[in-house]
Amino acid sequence: MAKKARKKLEEAQEPAFEFPEFDEGAFVWKELELDSATLLAGIFAIAAGVLSAGIKLAGLLWWVQFPVGLLIVILGMFAIQRLRPASHAYTKGDWAGLFVLEFFGWLALWFVLVNLLNGA
Repeated sequence: MAKKARKKLEEAQEPAFEFPEFDEGAFVWKELELDSATLLAGIFAIAAGVLSAGIKLAGLLWWVQFPVGLLIVILGMFAIQRLRPASHAYTKGDWAGLFVLEFFGWLALWFVLVNLLNGA
């Protein structure tokens, strides 16, 4: 009886977990791809911030500046998708990181430029 229980216990144990082989080439390719997408997100954030501050300089109120800047940020995501043909490899987290970078970059630059314009 003890032999049967021991035999069943040995059969029930799963093989030890083994890590899959790390593909350095694919890792480096994706990182470089994300670097170029991050650069594009930064460029769109700068463009949105400068345009929003320019609208302020033209004398329009914040309720015109904000939607225009937000529209550029949203369209920037679609532009990155069109400009980077390998964007299909991005995960949801990659897209979220790009959006957060672009959105808060735009807000920061917009606030800094508006404060500079008000101080001058």
